[in-house]
Amino acid sequence: MPVISHRGALMPPSPIRKLVPFADAAKKRGVKVYHLNIGQPDIETPPSILDAVRNTHMKVLEYSPSAGYESYRKKLVEYYKRNDIEVTSNQIIVTSGGSEAIMFAIQSCLDPGDEIIIPEPFYANYNGFSTSAGVKVVPIPSGIEDGFSLPSIESFEKAVTTRTKAIMICNPNNPTGYLYSMDELNVLKEICLKHDLFLFSDEAYREFCYDGAKHISALSLEGLEEHAILLDTISKRYSACGGRIGAFVTRNQSVLDAAMKFAQARLSPPSFAQILGEAAVDLPLDYFNGVHAEYTARRDLLVSRLKAMKGVTCPLPGGAFYAMAKLPVQDTEKFCQWLLEDFSHNGATVMMAPAAGFYATPGKGKDEVRLAYVLNNEDIGAAMDCLEAALEQYKG
Repeated sequence: MPVISHRGALMPPSPIRKLVPFADAAKKRGVKVYHLNIGQPDIETPPSILDAVRNTHMKVLEYSPSAGYESYRKKLVEYYKRNDIEVTSNQIIVTSGGSEAIMFAIQSCLDPGDEIIIPEPFYANYNGFSTSAGVKVVPIPSGIEDGFSLPSIESFEKAVTTRTKAIMICNPNNPTGYLYSMDELNVLKEICLKHDLFLFSDEAYREFCYDGAKHISALSLEGLEEHAILLDTISKRYSACGGRIGAFVTRNQSVLDAAMKFAQARLSPPSFAQILGEAAVDLPLDYFNGVHAEYTARRDLLVSRLKAMKGVTCPLPGGAFYAMAKLPVQDTEKFCQWLLEDFSHNGATVMMAPAAGFYATPGKGKDEVRLAYVLNNEDIGAAMDCLEAALEQYKG
């Protein structure tokens, strides 16, 4: 029998999706499952941007340019300028989701055997993308005790080796919801300049910052013009996850040239979703006000309910729409599976993402879960009722 590749064997499963078969089985038994495991918002995609796609008249659905439609890239220049990011349309490559932007960054800037430093916990697919490229992830632990703030500069210094080529951050962070401050970004800037490293900045949740805080892009940091690479997507911003449109943005021409070769190899990004993304830039400037207020209310409800549960720790997220919680159980993977296989409360249960999959350090995160507050408050309240009853009943 042929044997799969070593790379294929090493690819980690998604902690977000690996419990899906258990959720499907629960639904077949008639149990309602509240999905707090995945960042799929229930916020309606703006009708006007869907109409832009419906009203497009094409006789032939052609390939788009490898860099994406010029009209869309010019619209993105307007969008980024509104967010204090000054770039030209030639410094943007449209990608098939934020995922492809991340892969372009890793493949363009690192060779097999090179190392990328990432504060953990981190978006689980960073592990997968790095593994597929033969790149080693070097984790720098952050802790729930201080809300997952940026680890010390000494921690980064100790992690840098001759094979280190980049630092990756997600800001605001998935899975923790932490929002990096200017001081913390300046620490990263100092390290990147000192050791001549790239800074990959995943900014998928730019719009979702709370309590009056402001998002600061890596591309707005003076002195990092040749080091910073912005990784972006419309998925969360406009509740358009299925569109699969992202962006790879940098002022480093050598990196752009390399990434363009990868872009040409995959031919082109999706056409219809670029039309949707272009229309989205023209949404009213107050569009995000209502969305922001809704997520703030959801965050406050989720965190307050979690903190009221015996033995549960949950810092208040500063951004995105995720919260990390420490539960009074030894193994949240077993607990989350038990919730789907053997538990129900008023005919329902809750699905969460076990946090160990967001860590690269073995043994870390085994008593933590990530919860996505992407459901309405009524459903979040019912999901928390399920969790509270489950923690009282669980014997694992």
